Amino acid sequence: MTRLSFQLYSVRDFDLPAILPQLAKIGLQEVEGYGGLYADADNFQQQLAESGLRMSTGHFDLAMLRDDPGEVIRIASLMNMESVIIPFLTPEDRPTDFTGWQAFAATLAEAGKPVIDAGLSFGWHNHAFEFTACENGRYPIEAIMEASDHIGLEIDLAWVHVAREDPVTWLETFAGRLLAAHVKDCAPDGECADEDGWADVGHGVMNWDKIVPAMRSAGAELMVLEHDNPSDAMRFATRSFTTASAF
Repeated sequence: MTRLSFQLYSVRDFDLPAILPQLAKIGLQEVEGYGGLYADADNFQQQLAESGLRMSTGHFDLAMLRDDPGEVIRIASLMNMESVIIPFLTPEDRPTDFTGWQAFAATLAEAGKPVIDAGLSFGWHNHAFEFTACENGRYPIEAIMEASDHIGLEIDLAWVHVAREDPVTWLETFAGRLLAAHVKDCAPDGECADEDGWADVGHGVMNWDKIVPAMRSAGAELMVLEHDNPSDAMRFATRSFTTASAF
């Protein structure tokens, strides 16, 4: 059964304590965390519980996981998370060829072992750079996913689109390896400039009629709503939840 969640990074610039109960009111039951929320994890978990929400997945910085895996696992357990996900690699840290990506992927797989040993799922969340071909024609995302069967993918469908790749093709490629899908939309060229070119789900150019069946076939049972820069948090949340609920 497909479940809906909400990446709280989407509302980082708004009054989060006020927004949490509003997310529950529109029908959301799950959210996804990010690094800025974990400084006082105990207090934030209480806020979630009071709002009727559960943080089922969370984004964690790779450096934090490597330096203090015990703390990552403590936070994940406190929040009742199912999955620990690494969300990003800064430009200066990105390898410049496929061999470099293979080496990075091996490091990623090693870093994830304590998470797996703790009974949690471990995965990677993509941006566009993982879907830019290397010098040999292969993709960084292939190196990451080939490093270990224990690395799952939270596929960000809009970033795949931004990379000018077909989300359906990559959903098929990684069928059975998906922890979740970031359900995000792109505005038509030149529109929504004040929101960095992103759109509410169902109000952009993503071909959901083709993508949604591919998500189901690939085993993406958790759909995480996201917008990188909404001007109105609850407009985005409400319209996107309405769209995704009908998928």
